[in-house]
Amino acid sequence: MRLNFIFGATGVSLLFFLAACSQQGGVDGDSPFSESRLVIALKPDKDPDKMLGETRALEAYLSSRIGVPVEVIVPLSGSVIQEGFANGTIDLAFVSGTEMAHAKERNLAEILLAGEIEGRTYYTSYWVTLADNGSGSVEDLEGRPVAFSSRTSTSGYVIPLWDLHRRGLIDEETGPEGFFGTGNVFYGTGYVSAVNRVLNGDAEAAAVSYYVLEEDRHLNDDQRARLRMMAEQGPVPTHVIAVRSALSDDDKSLLRDALLTLNEEEHHELRDRVFTSRIIEVDAAEHLASIEEALALARRMPVR
Repeated sequence: MRLNFIFGATGVSLLFFLAACSQQGGVDGDSPFSESRLVIALKPDKDPDKMLGETRALEAYLSSRIGVPVEVIVPLSGSVIQEGFANGTIDLAFVSGTEMAHAKERNLAEILLAGEIEGRTYYTSYWVTLADNGSGSVEDLEGRPVAFSSRTSTSGYVIPLWDLHRRGLIDEETGPEGFFGTGNVFYGTGYVSAVNRVLNGDAEAAAVSYYVLEEDRHLNDDQRARLRMMAEQGPVPTHVIAVRSALSDDDKSLLRDALLTLNEEEHHELRDRVFTSRIIEVDAAEHLASIEEALALARRMPVR
């Protein structure tokens, strides 16, 4: 599935229209939202200039719906979002399944809505290798250098680690190096850093999200043409819109209803620019089941 994050003339017109609505909303001070303002956090995963357009449009749209000022921020890390939930400075956030699981453990946030990609509330993780590499399966990687996207990445570490353990290739005593070899496991700072190890010949394979290879978010066409999927694993729960637990049930319901209106056809452009896909209600326990099991394993696994 390929998504285009374009903020063109139509988007600009929409922004000014919604801003006008926002200025009108709440003039009489009779908003059903009990808080004086709403703060939303988005992950910094796209070009900052494009995100500026998205944040302003989302601020205007939601302010017009709930009748109070809305501020959208882009923190530098997931830990900032966790602490924002804890101290009440962040009310909503678009986060990964791993980040949601951490917030749930601390009773800081709940799932309000989750992404739906082509009718599913999960996606897959890939092991990618060079297109002309003869390795045909994960088992072929024994004793070979590999790259995980980072030590905290959901699809680039936590889920692949869980899958390796389920396959019986690694155990809780020796961890990844017990299979790949001492000194053969690299942890990057993101998808691109892991993939570059493969492209440069320093790693046999890299663990990343499916969209690194299938979409044009992180790599250019030439880079993707040099790579292929060796294996896939999952399920990886889709990103969620998390809501601060301390908000009232009425406020949570109001926010849920306001966000679900983004699924209406006239709002698809804004929805897809911000949340990448359709957003729906889900069973929270079911949605997080795989990542919670995988995280529990990751905590027990030695990492060198």
